[in-house]
Parts: sequence; structure tokens; C-alpha cells
Amino acid sequence: MELCAYQGAKPVRGQAVQWCETYGDAWVWVAFAPLWRLVVAFVVGKRTQQNANLLLERVNSVTDQHIPFFTSDQLPAYTPALLHTYGEWYQPERNGDRGRYPAKRRKPRPDLLYAQVVKRRVKGRVVEVSRKIVFGDADALDAQLTASSTSTTINTSFVERDNLTWREHNRRLTRKTTAFSKEMPWMEKQLWLALAYYHFCLPHHSLRTELPRPEGTRGTGSPRKWRPVTPAMAAGMTDHVWTTSELLGYRVPATFLETLDTIEQLFPSLDATHHVS
Repeated sequence: MELCAYQGAKPVRGQAVQWCETYGDAWVWVAFAPLWRLVVAFVVGKRTQQNANLLLERVNSVTDQHIPFFTSDQLPAYTPALLHTYGEWYQPERNGDRGRYPAKRRKPRPDLLYAQVVKRRVKGRVVEVSRKIVFGDADALDAQLTASSTSTTINTSFVERDNLTWREHNRRLTRKTTAFSKEMPWMEKQLWLALAYYHFCLPHHSLRTELPRPEGTRGTGSPRKWRPVTPAMAAGMTDHVWTTSELLGYRVPATFLETLDTIEQLFPSLDATHHVS
């Protein structure tokens, strides 16, 4: 899913800003895991095929060998991006017995499942919502939906609700704001910090778990009946709600720092940037 913001300056009367290719519309590409309310990966940039490919490459780099079940809207860039990351090469048969073979192409792996939400509009209003299976078969897709604890239909409501959370907690993404970033790298840095707080410090109401027995609170307040759970706790990344001081003071393990060169092409360094007024 993509979230629209502005970079450097807003487009004037629908026209792109001419003096810098990164100015104008800035899209935040988001891969979202609704089970844990977790943002798996994001990319800040223009609405291009290259950024769609990068988003799926980042998803692949932070997940295990199991291919997730993908759903999205009908943006055309997602299908080539999935083939780019999760496809495999094959040699098409040539027509006849003579001549050169066609160029190799990519096809989806047998375990790749991808479906799109199709919205039919009349006079700007959604009147019908259906699904379109792009990769995989209907039986495998229905089995995934039956086993899902989040939704039994193909929809984008979870990521769209998460986009609203982003806009409410991040001034740079607020609609009709003058607080948009002046440079793309600074916007991305701020999003990394905001997402870290969202994942580790901010309990999510829908993820809370009921306590075996109510716990007393300070003073004369009502007993606590629910255990707060953050997206990082739901995903098994931590066992408690972090404080802001704990988040800002966290020391990255040396074992992780030693692996940064393997993902450098997916997460280029932002240290060489400077802020302009």
C-alpha cells in the first residue's frame, strides 16, 4: 500500500515541481502484517516500479524462507515486483523447430499467493468490492483465509487504518500541512524513529490480552484487566512495553552490525545528507 506525502514543496496547481526531481509528491510504500499490526518494510520515494521492487526486496530480507500471502490494491507495479523478488526464471518454448529460443522470463513460484482488491466505483463512490487472484489458485487462497485470525476476506482495511495512525502521529504526513520534509533522507530518518516508537513503545488496543486475574493499580483506581501489547511484543521481538528512554538508549548488537554489508544495497546509508532551510 502507498501513503502520499510531500517533499520539499507541494505541487503547484497539479504540476510537478521542476527545480528538483525529488520535490513534490513523496510516496511511502508500506508492507503491513495485519496479524501483529506490524510494518514489515517501507520505502520513501516516487511511485515507480523501482521503488515497488525495493519494497518487496526489503520484505524478503527481513522474513524467513516462507513466502507471505500477499494482498494489495490494483496498482500495476506490485505484480512485476513480486515476480522480481519471488519469481523464478524459465525458458519458453520456441515456435517451430528452427530459429532462436525466446528470451527467458520469470514466473511465480508454486507457493506464491497474491490477490488484489477490486473496487468498482460509480460517480466516485465504491459500489462493489471483489477480489482478483493474480498468483496461486482459489483453493489455496481460501485455505489461507480460513486459517487466518485477522480476516476472512481480501481487503486493504488494515493497512489503510495503519496509514491513518501514521497521519495522526506524524506531522509530516498530516493532510494539508506545512510541516512536510525539505529533503527525502530526513523524512526517511524521521519515519524510522516514528515506527520504532510505534512498534516498541505504543501498545495497540486490538492486541491486548486478558489477564488471568485482575491486578491492582495505584491509588483507588479500578483493577487492571488487560495486559498491554505492542506490535513488537505480538511478533515475538520483545516481551515488554519499552519506554522512550529504553528505545533511544538501545545498543545495537555487534552481531547485527557485522551483517550490515549484506543489506547495504537495500538500505543505503543516509549519513551523507545535510539539511537545508
